[in-house]
Amino acid sequence: MNADVTESPKRQPGGKAAAARHVPHAVAELPRQVRDELVRRMRRKGRPFTKDDVQVVEAPMLKRAVSASALGNCMEWFDFGVYSYLAATIGKVFYPGASDAAQLLASFATFAAAFVVRPLGGLFFGPLGDKLGRQKVLAATMILMAFGTFLIGFIPSYATIGIAAPILLLVARMLQGFSTGGEYGGATTFIAEFSPDRRRGFLGSWLDFGTFVGYALGSLLVTVLNLALTDDQMLSWGWRIPFLIAGPLGLIGLYMRLKLEESPAFQQQLDEHDQKLAERETNRHEFRTILRRHWQPLLICIGLVLLYNVTNYMVTGYLPTYQTEVLGRGGTTSDILVLVGMVWVVVLITFIGRLSDRVGRRPVYRWAAVGQIVLAVPALLLIRADGWLLPALGVLILATLLAGFAAPSAATLPALFPTSVRYAAMGIGFNFSVAAFGGTTPLITEGLVSATGNDLVPGAYLIVSGLIGLLAVRFMPESAGVPLHGSQPMVSTEQEAKDLISTSQQLQTLSRK
Repeated sequence: MNADVTESPKRQPGGKAAAARHVPHAVAELPRQVRDELVRRMRRKGRPFTKDDVQVVEAPMLKRAVSASALGNCMEWFDFGVYSYLAATIGKVFYPGASDAAQLLASFATFAAAFVVRPLGGLFFGPLGDKLGRQKVLAATMILMAFGTFLIGFIPSYATIGIAAPILLLVARMLQGFSTGGEYGGATTFIAEFSPDRRRGFLGSWLDFGTFVGYALGSLLVTVLNLALTDDQMLSWGWRIPFLIAGPLGLIGLYMRLKLEESPAFQQQLDEHDQKLAERETNRHEFRTILRRHWQPLLICIGLVLLYNVTNYMVTGYLPTYQTEVLGRGGTTSDILVLVGMVWVVVLITFIGRLSDRVGRRPVYRWAAVGQIVLAVPALLLIRADGWLLPALGVLILATLLAGFAAPSAATLPALFPTSVRYAAMGIGFNFSVAAFGGTTPLITEGLVSATGNDLVPGAYLIVSGLIGLLAVRFMPESAGVPLHGSQPMVSTEQEAKDLISTSQQLQTLSRK
């Protein structure tokens, strides 16, 4: 496709040196994947870009979109952080007759149950997001998520209402999972469709910045409560406080999302080619169409999400309990160590997101996956050590790898699919992978450790996920700087729009030589 563009200058007199002089600087600076996509679009149009072909994103709208999307993830992960840190306490409150190991397994099974229904939420909310709009569906998922979290704070204990207590806990968790099935896929879609192409990695990383801020806030609150209250007070009523706080947070998030406008990609009139594509996609059964037409990007999405979320839930969902129940470390010490790791992710994530805009998404994923394969077991050996320094170093290693997976995800995953099915396809691929491999990580890992007695099993689990993720990266198309499928090129300023139009004219001239 790009042969005419890249080879034609070499036919000029003077060989390679002359070719370098005749290729405009703006064209020479284009990453290959961006150049190829621009040439493809121009050939389809039969002309260079005009002003109507480029979307300029207004800065205030972009800022609101990023902040509202990040806040939703912040609230979601506030709950996950709370539940992970309170797993042992929740097990005692809702499963008091079981052994300590059985309580933990029951608590993690309830945690995992929320992920079982996530694909159902994705199948329900995804098509709605593609038909009704991203903003409306994201407001609805915010309401459901806040209600489910708030409800947990009011559930009576097993001692009060017996078996009904764990059943109600399960129902509340499944409500959370159902709403979350439409949350992350929608939020990544929304923020990707608002972001200028050159900055999508950086701006998308703020979504997961909100994720880990929420987790850190939840874990910090539980740590403070554990220090301030006695064990009896925590079992009696203290554990409810973090869940009750989620209600007001949800109202704030809902207010911000109701103020948002629909994403430019969803609003804009598709060109003739993409309009025909959208009609083919939406006039048939969407789920079947996505599986048949987009099975390759779906598999890539599943592999990348597995890579990210096995590490994510290993660190955020299992590591606090691993330290206290398997290694016998004090609760406060383990809480602080994981909290330090989460703060480190928050510090790193936007820098890595910006790096992915410069060097590409694939190199960031690749090096993080290789790092996990090599460093997973050494990191766990450090975490097992006595004292503070070596365990903290082990946690920081895992947190750094996690930041490497999290930072490019919100920019990479939506770019795999066209606008017409992006929300639904994300809902299917992301939620299936999280349900099957991510949310079950604490449960499966705890079960394997209990069955084998080997406390390095989590390291082996991380190595396997790294190998699968590396395979997904092998087939992943590079999307840094590339306009989303079915969307106009997105830029930050009018000057960038003029530069892009000029570059397209230069590309057109080179292709004719």
